[in-house]
Amino acid sequence: MRNIFIKLTVVCGAVLSLSSCKKYLDVKPQDRFTEDMVFSDLAGASRALNGVYINLSSNALYGKNLTMGTLDVLAQYYNVNSQHNLTKFQVYEYTAGTVMSNMESIWSNAYVSIVNLNQFLVNLEAYPGIMPDRIKQIMKGEAIGLRAMLHFDMLRLFGPMYTNADSTKPSIPYYRRPSTQIADLLPANQAMDSVLDDLKMAEQLLANDPIIEGGINTGTSGDGYDFFRNRNQRMNYFAVKGLQARAYLYRRDTESALAAAKTVIELADGHFPWITTGAILSDRINPNRVFSTELIFASLTSKLYETNNSLFAPELGDGSILAPLDARLKTLFENNENDYRYNPLWILPATAKSYRTFHKYTDIVDKSRNYRFLIPLIRKSEMYYIAAECEPDATKAFEYLNVVRFNRNLPNLPTTANKHTELQKEYQKEFIGEGQLFFYYKRRGITSIPNPTATSGNITMNASKYVVPLPLSETLYR
Repeated sequence: MRNIFIKLTVVCGAVLSLSSCKKYLDVKPQDRFTEDMVFSDLAGASRALNGVYINLSSNALYGKNLTMGTLDVLAQYYNVNSQHNLTKFQVYEYTAGTVMSNMESIWSNAYVSIVNLNQFLVNLEAYPGIMPDRIKQIMKGEAIGLRAMLHFDMLRLFGPMYTNADSTKPSIPYYRRPSTQIADLLPANQAMDSVLDDLKMAEQLLANDPIIEGGINTGTSGDGYDFFRNRNQRMNYFAVKGLQARAYLYRRDTESALAAAKTVIELADGHFPWITTGAILSDRINPNRVFSTELIFASLTSKLYETNNSLFAPELGDGSILAPLDARLKTLFENNENDYRYNPLWILPATAKSYRTFHKYTDIVDKSRNYRFLIPLIRKSEMYYIAAECEPDATKAFEYLNVVRFNRNLPNLPTTANKHTELQKEYQKEFIGEGQLFFYYKRRGITSIPNPTATSGNITMNASKYVVPLPLSETLYR
């Protein structure tokens, strides 16, 4: 953290294009926000906030490491054997140089983004009158919601197992203002308090978010600046409620988690329709494999297909491709070829591979489709899973779970099934390439997970594998 606060960097990027292939201006870090370059008008302030979104979509964060890369390797999705270049990650060797460097990149980029968000909030107040109050409130809500999300994910990755015994252990620093002073490592429960406080503030600021009534595309701001379109690519009201559901569940407040998830289900259901058979199966040329209509919040990155090809391309050798053993993949999907998440996303390549390769993020032919470049961060199905987990009435709980299964072309489960067993299966199928399974295992304290390098058997899990050590840049100067 010392290196981060020596120089406050500001990532200033272009406004996200909303109707065609996304193009970005050069990102040029500056020592500080300046009146003439950034906060002279609405467009400048918007570019400053968009710069943070661009950093979030980088490979260091949600463009790779916190979605399809590092976290999914830690979740043991792939056959990362002893010959693979990511073996050190697969065996949780957190002291290995490559692993330490990767974790340092995650940590430092997250906290640089937090610094920039805090500086953005300070300057938003320092330069009044450059935008209507309604837009100012929404920008503040977005920034505070993003700040909460970043801190929460650093807590989930680097913080202790959040049990009653471990919730008071030191975890992460929490920053609400730009500062050159290194903050204390908070006990995990206090860090969670700060996350939830920020999310409550963001919820209040986003109370008039046009997405609530009008959905993700609600036209322009009325000021000649296209601010209210593709709201699911920005931190919006429903994304904040979804994060509340995640955070409350993480701290085992199931009543509050259920209430937040139900708010999203009840208010947002019409805005985020389930994927259709036509979109995922019938359109063989341009399949919507990310199920974009269901995405409450998504990251947009123009580097998506380069990253995909570096991890999942069928042409890659066995020592570098991320792919599961075929037997493990069949077991994961319970040999059910009807599941929308199976055949459309996992394809046996024409190359000499004996196993299927991952195609969720493979590019499509029609470059104008609005789901290109999207990486899911919060999806509608997760709210149903959270509601199912937290609902004390078994009948209602399985109703939530079966809604998702129906929309994945699967039969209903009876209420006699083991709810947590079935939920774990759903998390394993639903969030491949999205980074959520490792956090699910850690939250639940799962002690045994499938071994991806063998056709059967499990890996024993414990706190030494679930809790990533803080980077040296954070601990060295304390």
